[in-house]
Amino acid sequence: MDIPGDGELTEHGLRPTGHGRILVLGCGALAREILALTRKFDHIDLLCLPAIYHNHPEKIVPAVRSAVAKSAGYDRIFLAYADCGTGGELARVAEELGIEMMAGPHCFAFYQGTEDFLDRAGQEFTSFYLTDFLVRQFDAFVWKPLGLDRHPELRESYFGHYRTLVYQAQTDDPALVEKARDCAKRLGLDFEHRITGYGDLGAALAALAEEA
Repeated sequence: MDIPGDGELTEHGLRPTGHGRILVLGCGALAREILALTRKFDHIDLLCLPAIYHNHPEKIVPAVRSAVAKSAGYDRIFLAYADCGTGGELARVAEELGIEMMAGPHCFAFYQGTEDFLDRAGQEFTSFYLTDFLVRQFDAFVWKPLGLDRHPELRESYFGHYRTLVYQAQTDDPALVEKARDCAKRLGLDFEHRITGYGDLGAALAALAEEA
């Protein structure tokens, strides 16, 4: 587990080092963004589960249970995951454990704003989405796991029904835009650059800090 933040990592898990602390338990694919949003709040710690669970959603719920069990002593635990392919199981476990979590189907939705994303869904079902993280990690999380590095002829099987690669940008980084454009070219898709910022994630973490 990647564990930035001010909590103390002991043999039993993560323990807060002060009073009134909040733990954000998040997907490793969101670590950079969560740190950017919470850096000025010294009462918030961040514990991240492996980003590769993005490709293995069946591992998310057991890992969340384990992480929460090892993170006693916090006033609040906030789960920086949406459903993320768990079929509603993550929400059920969050309710059982008494912790809050993001609303929506996945990070592509809450970055754009879940309501807006769902409103557009009927017109964008042929779109393939990347975030800042997935642009940076395109080979590790898309190209190689799908075997396209070894069998480029599979591209049509995987992406033949897609039309557009939508890069949902959290930051204004020309280098990432060019890399995302190259990702679209490699997949044979049209390219759209959509600056979303942090979307609902930013609003949720700001509210969390203010309430504390």
